[in-house]
Amino acid sequence: MSVRSYEDAINSLNTLQSNAAVLAAARAAGPVLNPNAIKEMDEFVTRIGITPEDLNALNVIHITGTKGKGSTSAFTDSILRHASPGMQVGLYTSPHLVAVRERIRVGGHPLSEEEFTKYFFEVWDKLEANPPITPGFPPMPNYFRYLTLVAFHAFKSLRVDAAILEVGIGGTGDSTNVVPKPVVTGITPLGMDHVAILGGSIEAIARQKGGIYKKDVPALSVEQPNQRTALESILREIASTVKASEFRVVKELPDLKNAKLGLAGKHQLLNASLAVELARVFLLRKGGPLSTQPLPDIFLAGLENTKWPGRCQTVCDRNYPSTTWYLDGAHTTESLTCCVEWFVSPGVGLPESQATRPLRVLVFNCTSGRSGEEFLGTIFNKTKTLLSVFSSPEAASTFFDQVIFCSNVTYTDGHFKGDLTSVAIATAEHTGPTIQDLLKTAWLRLVEGFPPEAVHSLPSIEHAIRKVREFSSARNVSVLVTGSLHLVGGIIEVAGLSSDALGDL
Repeated sequence: MSVRSYEDAINSLNTLQSNAAVLAAARAAGPVLNPNAIKEMDEFVTRIGITPEDLNALNVIHITGTKGKGSTSAFTDSILRHASPGMQVGLYTSPHLVAVRERIRVGGHPLSEEEFTKYFFEVWDKLEANPPITPGFPPMPNYFRYLTLVAFHAFKSLRVDAAILEVGIGGTGDSTNVVPKPVVTGITPLGMDHVAILGGSIEAIARQKGGIYKKDVPALSVEQPNQRTALESILREIASTVKASEFRVVKELPDLKNAKLGLAGKHQLLNASLAVELARVFLLRKGGPLSTQPLPDIFLAGLENTKWPGRCQTVCDRNYPSTTWYLDGAHTTESLTCCVEWFVSPGVGLPESQATRPLRVLVFNCTSGRSGEEFLGTIFNKTKTLLSVFSSPEAASTFFDQVIFCSNVTYTDGHFKGDLTSVAIATAEHTGPTIQDLLKTAWLRLVEGFPPEAVHSLPSIEHAIRKVREFSSARNVSVLVTGSLHLVGGIIEVAGLSSDALGDL
């Protein structure tokens, strides 16, 4: 048998994606959840030789929510590795920025290309050798389910002491929700993202997210910012119904006010607080080191050293020293609000004086299924509010000097890097910037008097970076990239920021 490469693994994985037509049909059909989602995933797990006992032995910390679940997972991972240096901690998250293997980390490091390829094809071969047991069940899982299986297999093979699983979408029917008995479960802030998939209301979303709560397992939630009483009541009810060992609402830890967290943005305080409690409960249940301090010093060290690329991240461009990139993959109105709160603040996007003001560029994209005009309105209106709060002499209408809307296609020739291939982008996205033209029109309608020649509708990320390079030849440039994690990942790849943005990848 010929040796199979990492590229072979990525090419095989990409065959499991749903194309644009399938996704469009699903959106048109409305929120119809697969009633066999967990049964199918259970069968996939069985077909690769993993038992429920194997899953429980991973010692899972299960985390869901609408925003902040990835950051909370990263915080929890870092806390455990600092508190118990000998502990082998696995972390499974989504999506990735540049390389698929970012999604599966052990000991703080992504799987190597060799490791990922090995575990990928071991799962692939087992599924091919063991056909579906139940008539009508699919022979192969979709993209996300498959990667979940690879994560389970890798964590079992590497004998991790703890596995932190970030839910993909929802909770109840998510592929990560096949672990019968996690060690602890937690829910981050809830919002209206994924409402078209999970149901028509925030209450429906809460019930989906609460689906990760399990019998005899501690059920945690942050203090919910929207409709707090109603949402917490729903989550408490679910925890009681499934007979969770406890239900607890985690509030923001006062001791974090003056901490310098590894992840920027004031919204991270609540995520960090939940991570502290998840780690504390985990160590208590697993006999690990504990402290009577509300925030043990070793926990604080973990929080301060947390790294989570593409989320409120500042990267200086070593190849173009006049350019600083501000990267945040915010893709909901709630997360875009947090993004703007981070960027439009002193020491980040606001200079100490107008004499040192850089040229500011906004690079933005969103998928066709989302409301671009609403998102742009969130950016503009929040900018206006914050400029007033900080008594800035600037106007929101001239805060950005240049605005670039580009597709998520990686290169100017219309191709993607293999790890960033998305068959979910319609053919029009490959040949013309139709969605970007609509975004341009929306921006010019929203921001009265903004010069049309300063708004650029471009067909690829590489085109966008070339345009930024034109600006940086004359003065210092600050570039805010937001609206899509896929866009952020493409910027990191094409601009050559990987070593600084991603570290040990």
